[in-house]
Amino acid sequence: MRILLVEDHAELSRWLTKALQDARLSVECAMNGADADALLHTQEYALVILDLTLPKMDGLEVLKRLRARGSKTPVLVLTARGGLNDRVQGLNLGADDYLPKPFELAELEARVKALLRRSQGNEAVTLTCGALSFDTVSRMFTYGGAPLALTPREHAVLEVLLTRAGRAVSKEKLFDDVFALDDEANIDAIEIYVHRLRKKLERAEPGRVAITTLRGLGYLLEEKPQ
Repeated sequence: MRILLVEDHAELSRWLTKALQDARLSVECAMNGADADALLHTQEYALVILDLTLPKMDGLEVLKRLRARGSKTPVLVLTARGGLNDRVQGLNLGADDYLPKPFELAELEARVKALLRRSQGNEAVTLTCGALSFDTVSRMFTYGGAPLALTPREHAVLEVLLTRAGRAVSKEKLFDDVFALDDEANIDAIEIYVHRLRKKLERAEPGRVAITTLRGLGYLLEEKPQ
């Protein structure tokens, strides 16, 4: 499955391309609206990630032309233009989802994968690790069947760990996925959020799921034997 990423900021485009490729997705890039429109005329994509503020042709015009051709390709609008009117206009023109900048990489990956599943007729997917579950459509965690209350940062860290349950995730990987667009963040913040998550998991369902520190490797989310 190929994704078309339409983003004119060169550094952000490179960063997003690498992140999506790391998630085992094939990515093609366009740096302006005219090139994107031309590609969408001749190529088939599983998903389009579309910025709105583009040179040569506005992102909304690209979206409008795509839908006018009868294309049902899912479109995720990704933009710093966060006003309500822009969101409403984009959705009315046929956008499938809308993610304002700045965003967390874990959320972008989750939304991309949810749109791809939806387009393939497989909308509802639940990720699990023992008693811990995550519904990728509602984006809600439950633990032992009860909702797990998390802050946005805790949610993002736990989502990254759960998508890689049973495998070590380095502190650097967690930081890149959760804080990559936050210039003021410090990598040591990961330790704080992991500590908070451990306390919440232990308080909710003692001894069932744990976040283990692997020296030199990172963190591992795993089900503990009963």
